[in-house]
Amino acid sequence: MNQKAVIFDLDGVLIDTGQFHRQSWYDLAKCENLQMSDEFFRETFGMQNYQIIPKMTSKDLSREQIDELSEWKENRFRELIAGKLRLLNGAESLIAELKKNDFLLAIGTSTPRINLLFILQELPIGDYFDCLVTGEDVKNGKPAPDTFSLAAKKLKIEAKDCVVIEDAPAGVEAAKNAGMKAIAVTTTADRYKLSQADLIVDSLGELTARNIIKLLEKNDYSIPAIQGEK
Repeated sequence: MNQKAVIFDLDGVLIDTGQFHRQSWYDLAKCENLQMSDEFFRETFGMQNYQIIPKMTSKDLSREQIDELSEWKENRFRELIAGKLRLLNGAESLIAELKKNDFLLAIGTSTPRINLLFILQELPIGDYFDCLVTGEDVKNGKPAPDTFSLAAKKLKIEAKDCVVIEDAPAGVEAAKNAGMKAIAVTTTADRYKLSQADLIVDSLGELTARNIIKLLEKNDYSIPAIQGEK
């Protein structure tokens, strides 16, 4: 069997930081006298700040202005999450099992690197990952394939041997654009919005290494095969 890899998104897959991101965006909007809504938050979840902020302000901002607003928002986000992070159901056991089965593991996230490193310091999973790709590492954010393509390049593995686990429609689209199989978790989006994924689950607790190997090896893989396994 060829070497296999799983690339995890971060927010909404390994941890649930949605409420903290939401609050930090609302706090930024209040500080800058901007409009913010839950609908806008849901539509842009999973995108990079350089994509979100111009939409939020409806202005033609310089990169310096975007960076300044982004830094404020992310500083606020880290203040909110300090000491409050918990792994989502099934995350740690799945990661450990994949490692025991010789999978390469990566995180491919739109999250700024400073946030990712801060988060991994507070969680017991940092040593499992073979590479990390963040928003600063790529030119184009999701749904462009850059994040996941770079992860595969760093892992020295072909796209066909990679599975991406995502929670956002933009992330699922990015995985497919990269030529990879995609598993979607329904933590932040309804199933119909994730329909492009090869497999949709409600929790990482539904997944095993065997499930993921089958997904990589079979084009006709379906969710009943998971539910029937022990």
